[in-house]
Amino acid sequence: MNKKQKKILQRIIISIVILIVVTILCYTTKLNQYVEIALYLVAYFVIGYDILKKAFKGILNKQVFDENFLMAVATVGAIGLGDFKEGVAVMLFYQIGELFQSVAVGKSRKNIAALMDIRPDYANMMVDGQLEKVDPDDVQIGSEIIVHPGEKVPIDGIVKEGHASLNTSALTGESVPRDVKVGDEVVSGCVNMTGVLTIKTTKEFGESTVSKILDLVENSSMKKSRSENFITKFAKYYTPAVCYSALALAIIPPLVLLVMSQPPRVQDWIIRALTFLVISCPCALVISIPLSFFGGIGCASTNGILVKGSNYLEALASTKCIVFDKTGTLTKGVFEVTGIYPSAGYDQNSLLYYGAYVESGSNHPISLSLKKAYGQKIDNDLVKDIQEIAGHGVQATVDGHVVFGGNMKLMKRENIVVDQVHDEGTVVYIAVNQKYAGCIVISDVIKETTKEAITGLKHQGIKTVMLTGDSENAAQRVANQVGLDEYHSELLPGDKVEQVERLLQQKGEKDKLAFVGDGINDAPVLSRADIGIAMGALGSDAAIEAADIVLMDDDPAKISQAMKISRKTLKIVKQNIVFALTVKAVCLVLGALGIANMWIAIFADVGVMVLAVLNATRALRIK
Repeated sequence: MNKKQKKILQRIIISIVILIVVTILCYTTKLNQYVEIALYLVAYFVIGYDILKKAFKGILNKQVFDENFLMAVATVGAIGLGDFKEGVAVMLFYQIGELFQSVAVGKSRKNIAALMDIRPDYANMMVDGQLEKVDPDDVQIGSEIIVHPGEKVPIDGIVKEGHASLNTSALTGESVPRDVKVGDEVVSGCVNMTGVLTIKTTKEFGESTVSKILDLVENSSMKKSRSENFITKFAKYYTPAVCYSALALAIIPPLVLLVMSQPPRVQDWIIRALTFLVISCPCALVISIPLSFFGGIGCASTNGILVKGSNYLEALASTKCIVFDKTGTLTKGVFEVTGIYPSAGYDQNSLLYYGAYVESGSNHPISLSLKKAYGQKIDNDLVKDIQEIAGHGVQATVDGHVVFGGNMKLMKRENIVVDQVHDEGTVVYIAVNQKYAGCIVISDVIKETTKEAITGLKHQGIKTVMLTGDSENAAQRVANQVGLDEYHSELLPGDKVEQVERLLQQKGEKDKLAFVGDGINDAPVLSRADIGIAMGALGSDAAIEAADIVLMDDDPAKISQAMKISRKTLKIVKQNIVFALTVKAVCLVLGALGIANMWIAIFADVGVMVLAVLNATRALRIK
């Protein structure tokens, strides 16, 4: 508990002790009436002076109708009618409920703060030959900083010296460490687990990943959902409505009875009106709804899913169609050798040897994948006369042999007969001394969790569509392997926007469409969709800026997880709305009829609020 909460707890204890003492004295001795009243008033002002103060300030500021005003009028009215014990009890239980709510919210914020504790306190820099701790804000781009084991990486940069394993769990929600070495990029917020790293900074602290993430999480509460806006508007009109209704309940029935020549018991109707006021307090809704969304956003952030506002979390629950980019989203975006087919007289090793050497002079992704698959150092002295043949491939002399490496067009040009290959992917044909040696198939590999992610979304009733600029064969291979409902290939960025427009027109009026991309090349589509989700965004400024939801690693399964968090959060919100309104409606009717007394009113206010807050905190623990 903080100091404020401890003070409220002390006041609650003092008031309870006074109430107990007065009750005992009334039963054991003939307590003087004025002493009894004085003790009740002491207990009342100890527990309720801050509520009275807030209500008075609200009246002065012309912001009359709030929960403080309702509590002040109801309790002062009860005391004015001589119901001292009930007046004190109402204020006491209200403060107990407020304390509980404050502790619950504080605990929620503390849990999120602990799990998102990625803000570095300092950076290690060499100053005049001495290692000093400096404020990260003071570190310039291009400076060299040192990160020891157990320390957070304070600023984005590139490893200049050392190698280590980094714990990225605070950013991605994953416990598997990431190994880095010289030349690798590192992002702020990761924790160095092993080894000493010297890092050359590439950004200022304010532009680093850690700062952007913290800013995103801190500002997420600014973008309210429709449910939160509804409750805000509801409370704005609801509170004055019940105040005027309570006033009417205190005045109109006695006047009617008086006209009908039936002497009214005015005090009874005033008590009914005061009870009506206590019951009507909208605390349960005003507190629990934002707390539910705050918990949902916190739960998502601790799993490496950053949601920029509760409006996007709510919209995600209504999503019926998710459109994916292919490269880097459903696939790794890294070309790898997936098939090696040597002809007679060659084996896989010799075919890879010729393929890697003939492509050794190129930095094309296909060439790099061949050299990676070969796995040995290239002896440049063995390669001569390299010739790039535009749109066809490469010719070179490798260890005295004339080698061709390229597509079918190159083989036809050289009149080389090749075997038929049925693998889907990019095929590199190899010929040595004008004779076919075999072919190597290179593909963009599908991520391990992609199929699981698509299956999970289908189980939730989501339509899955893929848009890609790749060839028909490559797109069909991915779509078939992972089980997509629909795909469209060979698209330009403008074509992708047109496809999204078409899908938007097909969906239901209340349904939402989400687009999942890398946040860099797909900015037009991300902004056009109802919800933009950026994949593989660890360290990507463009992704964090362009998308509404950012996945801090490149795991497609996180989308299904985000959908579950969204839907369960909204379910909790709806439960609180229905529960609070139902209980209050029933109790208001009972209060107006004189059936419900102040004690039922206390349950309808404080009890409902406590139960709603307890239910709201479940959003933090969604599995």
